[in-house]
Amino acid sequence: MLRLRAARRDDLELLRALLVEAAFWRPEGARPSPGAALAQPELARYVDDFGRPGDLGLVAEEDGEPLGAIWWRHFDVRAPGYGFVDEATPEISVAVFPAHRGRGIGTALVEAIREEARELGITRLSLSVERDNPALALYERLGFRPVGGEGNALTMVSEPGR
Repeated sequence: MLRLRAARRDDLELLRALLVEAAFWRPEGARPSPGAALAQPELARYVDDFGRPGDLGLVAEEDGEPLGAIWWRHFDVRAPGYGFVDEATPEISVAVFPAHRGRGIGTALVEAIREEARELGITRLSLSVERDNPALALYERLGFRPVGGEGNALTMVSEPGR
């Protein structure tokens, strides 16, 4: 049975692994080692020091095994994330391990973090997704809309209170 729990500081290695899954999602594409991928400051900033004030995350588990996670961070205009909108809007990252995709886990994670946002009075969430990523359909179905983009990447926002 799928269970969602709050992400903790000791989930950092899990979040790193899932960040690499999210960033290098193409099954046929070249994939750097996690160390090489996370040596890139633009990517590492999504997980470095996770658990700082303003961070929030959820881990999807089944029988104690982590299947995926979603988390948000607030970014600074001087060091924005790929889906940066403004400093008040948390940017979400979400990934499900390949063996568990297609089971509704991503949907459950996104719906749950939108509910967390509503409860905390957060009026907008953002994310970045490549136009050819199958997750784009999930985000659109759950109410994210494009607000910008560059190259193959779209920046999307959702207003959880609506």
